[in-house]
Amino acid sequence: MTRKLKFGAFIAPFHPLGENPTLALERDLELVAWMDQLGYDEAWIGEHHSAGYELIASPEVFIAFAAERTRHIRLGTGVASLPYHHPLMLADRMNQLDHMTRGRVMFGVGPGALPSDAHMMGIPVASQRDRMDEALEVLARLLAGETVTHKTDWFELRDARLQMTPFTRPHIEIAVASQVSPTGARAAGRHGFGLLSVGATQTGGFNALKSNWAIAEAIAAENGKVMDRNSWRLVGPVHIAETREKARENVRFGLEKWLYYFQEVAALPLAPADGGDPVDALIASGLAVIGTPDDAIAQITRLEAQSGGFGAFLQMAHNWADFAETKRSYELMARYVFPKFQGSNTNRDASLEWARSNRDTFMGEARMAVGTRVAQHIQEKGINDIAPEILQAMGIKA
Repeated sequence: MTRKLKFGAFIAPFHPLGENPTLALERDLELVAWMDQLGYDEAWIGEHHSAGYELIASPEVFIAFAAERTRHIRLGTGVASLPYHHPLMLADRMNQLDHMTRGRVMFGVGPGALPSDAHMMGIPVASQRDRMDEALEVLARLLAGETVTHKTDWFELRDARLQMTPFTRPHIEIAVASQVSPTGARAAGRHGFGLLSVGATQTGGFNALKSNWAIAEAIAAENGKVMDRNSWRLVGPVHIAETREKARENVRFGLEKWLYYFQEVAALPLAPADGGDPVDALIASGLAVIGTPDDAIAQITRLEAQSGGFGAFLQMAHNWADFAETKRSYELMARYVFPKFQGSNTNRDASLEWARSNRDTFMGEARMAVGTRVAQHIQEKGINDIAPEILQAMGIKA
């Protein structure tokens, strides 16, 4: 098996009110460290500035902390909201992190998810996607090592360049957030960057997977770029346990607060609002996996069929279960879901089948070898000190 699907998490995060925010941030760091131990490939960290649930204001600061507590996992901004930053400052910070993490940092970008964030900064919501495109144009050039002079109605660059050559060549990996609209797909295609489909399991996002990828490929071709499916990440909520009943019981811990946030505050239509059992609704809609490792495998298989293939599946971190059961869910993913999509046991399966199918031959050879040694001993010393069970197995009368 040549293809190896990557796994990770998209950590906004979502921490309900009523608990210690310092400890909530510490749990996010602990989760990333736990993922590193389990062999996850990536963790993407969000940027938000209002509404109280999504507490990380600077993914770069979080990544710097997490890098010191981990060894292998790659760490990305999920995502940096480009209209909120001067492009040179953001490029310089990411370039510094590239060096400090020895190439483990990734740069996820988007227009900004919370209208309340934009409001506080006096940014018209209607202009956010245009500003993202404008910023990304110069960010791509800065990160590629160019000197840039560029002026818009909200930022200016004069002979701007990064003072350090990047650690990762030619530059850090860049991915553009995508929901339902083609905005992210067009931006990714224009530069040949990766695509980060944040709402891949939500009905609109799921239905748009093929079309958005096709748009990205078409725009890439127009600009002399090539899209790579290995750089396409799909995001969806997952909580698994040993049984479906246990998984459903686990998520009662925090699901209602998550639903409240998405129904009353957040701008993304991720939560069902039909008045029925939310667990049933989340499962029936395909939005979430609440079940067993087999259910997670089925969801990823469904996404592969719908998309035509992608490079990484990211679990949306959500705090539906308490932290112990959340960590257990991540462990079950690593133990039982990863191998199905990474070919981890292909050689083991083949080796077991080969040994099983040749068992009679191998056992016969083993018995013959033992019998030869027993016969040699009898010839030299007699049979008096040979265990009766051995003699009986060989058909020799004591």
